[in-house]
Amino acid sequence: MSVSHLVCSHAAPTAAAPNRRTVLLGAAGLLALSAGGRAAAATPAAGASSVLPPMAPVPGGIARLSLGPSATRPLAFVTTTDGSAVPVLVLGDAIEWTALVGIPLAAVPGEARVEVHAANAAPSTLRYTVAPKRYAEQQLKVAPRTVDLSPEDLARFERERAHQQRVMAIFSEPLPDLNLLRMQVPTPGRRSSSFGLRRVFNGQARSPHSGMDIAAPTGTPVVAPLPGRVIDTGDYFFNGQTVWLDHGGGLLSMVCHLSAIRVTLGDALNAGEPVGAVGATGRVTGPHLHWGVMLNRTMVDPALFLAA
Repeated sequence: MSVSHLVCSHAAPTAAAPNRRTVLLGAAGLLALSAGGRAAAATPAAGASSVLPPMAPVPGGIARLSLGPSATRPLAFVTTTDGSAVPVLVLGDAIEWTALVGIPLAAVPGEARVEVHAANAAPSTLRYTVAPKRYAEQQLKVAPRTVDLSPEDLARFERERAHQQRVMAIFSEPLPDLNLLRMQVPTPGRRSSSFGLRRVFNGQARSPHSGMDIAAPTGTPVVAPLPGRVIDTGDYFFNGQTVWLDHGGGLLSMVCHLSAIRVTLGDALNAGEPVGAVGATGRVTGPHLHWGVMLNRTMVDPALFLAA
């Protein structure tokens, strides 16, 4: 495993302004959200073992919660650390609705909750338990410029962070079918870094890796993992040339470090249609694709959407 596929730096948009040495690397546009509270226990949705993503109630995973029957789609929300209510993806039909809740990598194991609003019913609270999960850690020695930002770079990061937060807040009509959440890998290649890996650069711990890195030569085609609409393209300090796709219901995906972007804002894509090409743009030391998946503004493990 070459270092060129390991030193892939991304910045986490957090509420507090970072300084030159505290910009978090390895989180690719992540909002750390968590939920907790008291309510009646929720149960995993029926058939959860046969569809993707599976029930994985761990930091960086997904909780599948049964909302029961309703003539119309219920609304479900998680509460962020600043008190905001963020909508959750709800799929299904009048017989059975399912909430898919992205769990932040920063979530503390224990009780979490979802607020549910269904037609002709009082608001209710479902709770579930976040189980602990230990991800691998990697020690790296790199050039100081790889982990430290100049004042100019920090100012650029701050400007880009505000824009990225607006992109991540997009919520559109959910996909009609749970089975449509089976993703395809955006580019062929060896997985060079997995989700959740915590890197320590020159003895300094950084935020966990918030996506999947795929080692591939520059120019390798990158395609849409699911049907979606292009909601952002740009060339960013950490992520390089990047495309964000909206798959509906707060389910977004991003592909980063591209050498070329082959879509424009507003394009509607089918799964497998071209998005761009693998590159080494942004804060990296070699060509690869960083692929991130976001659910209710929380980065989750892309592998959960892939067939075994």
